[in-house]
Amino acid sequence: MNKKAKISEAVIRRLPIYHRFLNDAINKGIVRMSSSELGKLTGFTASQIRQDLHNFGGFGQQGYGYNCIELRDELSIILGMNYKHRAVLIGAGRLGSAISRYKGFRKSGFTIEALFDISEDRIGSNVDGVPILDLKDIKDYIKVHKIDVVVITTPKESVHDIIDIITDTDIKGIWNFAPVDIVLPDSDIVIENVKFNDSLLKLSYYLKQREEGN
Repeated sequence: MNKKAKISEAVIRRLPIYHRFLNDAINKGIVRMSSSELGKLTGFTASQIRQDLHNFGGFGQQGYGYNCIELRDELSIILGMNYKHRAVLIGAGRLGSAISRYKGFRKSGFTIEALFDISEDRIGSNVDGVPILDLKDIKDYIKVHKIDVVVITTPKESVHDIIDIITDTDIKGIWNFAPVDIVLPDSDIVIENVKFNDSLLKLSYYLKQREEGN
């Protein structure tokens, strides 16, 4: 792959899907898979899959397909799963607590070191052994513990103040679950805005189409 080439957002968002279905196939004992077979599982065309993978070099052999383990492992490296990231989560309510328990964090190379909140009822307790600390101490904590990523699960009203605090640190990424997009055009912090409501409305649209017989 040409390191200077810009990979499109659409391609990047398909890679975790390929990784997930390859991992499922491996768990079922499947050794090799063609782009057509992977396409049937993922819903993408064989041509699209080949084009996506071609961005990162040559994988598989024509007429022979892909070795599932080798391709899964290559995708793991491309997706950065071999890197380790230290994370903290802001907002230790129901959503924050549920996300902090997500087992996929460690498998993806992330470790939640602490949760932060402003509620006196939560501060000092823990979620499965991960401490809940006072939000006013987060800046020092990020510096001392060399935190890379901040996960935000607060109401949107709190986001502006949180951004003011954490952008004055050395964090590298934000995983944002708050119902407002975070945009930092003058920063090199990587931001992933998770839009629950957009996904819900997409589901609503397709349900409406079904009800109307389309």
